[in-house]
Amino acid sequence: MGESSDVPALRRGLAVLRLLAKRAGPISAAAIARELELPRSTTYHLLTELVAAGFVTHLTEERRYGLGVATFELGSAYLRHDPLERLARPLLRRLVDRVETTAHLGVLHGAEALYLLKEQPHRPQTLVTDIGVRLPAQLTASGRAILSGLPAAQVRALFPSARAFVDRTGRGPRDLPALRRLLTAERQRGWSVEDGHVTPGFASVAVPVFDHSGRPVAAISLTVRHECEQECGQDWPELAAEAVQSAAGLTARIGGQPGRAGS
Repeated sequence: MGESSDVPALRRGLAVLRLLAKRAGPISAAAIARELELPRSTTYHLLTELVAAGFVTHLTEERRYGLGVATFELGSAYLRHDPLERLARPLLRRLVDRVETTAHLGVLHGAEALYLLKEQPHRPQTLVTDIGVRLPAQLTASGRAILSGLPAAQVRALFPSARAFVDRTGRGPRDLPALRRLLTAERQRGWSVEDGHVTPGFASVAVPVFDHSGRPVAAISLTVRHECEQECGQDWPELAAEAVQSAAGLTARIGGQPGRAGS
């Protein structure tokens, strides 16, 4: 069955919305046409339809276009359906069944890691990382897995001074240069590790989950009991390989693609 003639127009309209979503502010029709390599007449036709539907706003005085109220309504509806948690839950359950240790889904909330999901093995562990708990992002494997894919300027804004570096156990980065070194190493390795940074006697590995633009939006982590008087330098490759598989599965489920370099 052949492709409908409406499909190319739909794809172009979605491309316009994605472009506007990536920009910090409204842009001109000429800039949209140039970046998407569209004829100017086609661009104006698409913008006219999107404005009429409420997905794009035309700022007449500025001669620029930005996202409209309808895009906000769609985003709000998306969040009400808890799609990330719903898509991640079966993956986390299968991950826990394979490795028999606790798994989490976490996101970045300012300079903190916020835990959205927790799946336990048949013999559960007592951990502070429960659903709804927030912890300093630079100390958690989940937080650093996401931070490692963010631009340097964004990381600097989240941690502007030494006062932003909360300490729990005496371990972990205590200033921005130390955090950047750690993020660089973990980004190159593909996963993040914390050993006693959050709770003595426990270690975690985490792998980022990416959206359609290659930006980290969440992380899947595994936590194991591990006693070590000092930071032992273990990177837990076998455990990380399991988390990598699940994170790649969730990235695919949300229509994401492999991440790009961050800070």
